[in-house]
Amino acid sequence: MLVSTYELGRQPFGLASPAAWLRADGHDVTVADLACSPLPPAAIDQADLIAFYLPMHTATRLFLRVLDRVKAANPWAHLCAYGLYAPLNEPMLRRNGIDSIIGGEFEQALVDTARGERCGRTGTSLDRQNFLVPDRTGLPPLGAYARLVTGGGTRRVGYTEASRGCKHLCRHCPVVPVYRGTFRIVQPEVVLEDIRRQVAAGAEHITFGDPDFFNGPAHAVRI
Repeated sequence: MLVSTYELGRQPFGLASPAAWLRADGHDVTVADLACSPLPPAAIDQADLIAFYLPMHTATRLFLRVLDRVKAANPWAHLCAYGLYAPLNEPMLRRNGIDSIIGGEFEQALVDTARGERCGRTGTSLDRQNFLVPDRTGLPPLGAYARLVTGGGTRRVGYTEASRGCKHLCRHCPVVPVYRGTFRIVQPEVVLEDIRRQVAAGAEHITFGDPDFFNGPAHAVRI
């Protein structure tokens, strides 16, 4: 089970991308975006692995509000936290019963954890990955998320990511302690197919969540 608590009103790439990897590896995956849907009790009860996506401070604070409910409902599940704010908050996460902590490029590490190969570890990977097209099955429809308001009305918004990390070292930024001046791309064919599928689902505008879309100018122009 993959859980997001907050992603700025957007359908979380951080659930859809690892869901594709885990399903391709043969796992049954439930995704829960608590920003616009309740916790699914049956899925919590049945999950062997429950992984919380922590991309930012607000998501991390909100995750703490639901963690005790999840642990009470399923005290046997392996609990994992992943995303930018996971390794940055390791002591707090350990105190609250999180078993595995994953930072950086998290998809392969989540697959390894689901296989039982890295349970109980903390790690940040900056390895280059060959991404899969995000699988948004089970997420609320795009209409449940924030819309773009323009002079001509409103537009339904899709969300994707073309890269992660950042080559800059701005001292205010939470990306820097994890990526340390490194950025990683999502392959263009994956990004474009993700966009095509969201347009087919009704998206009329696409937001990119890259820390800096022009980290790699050639990649960005190609997209």
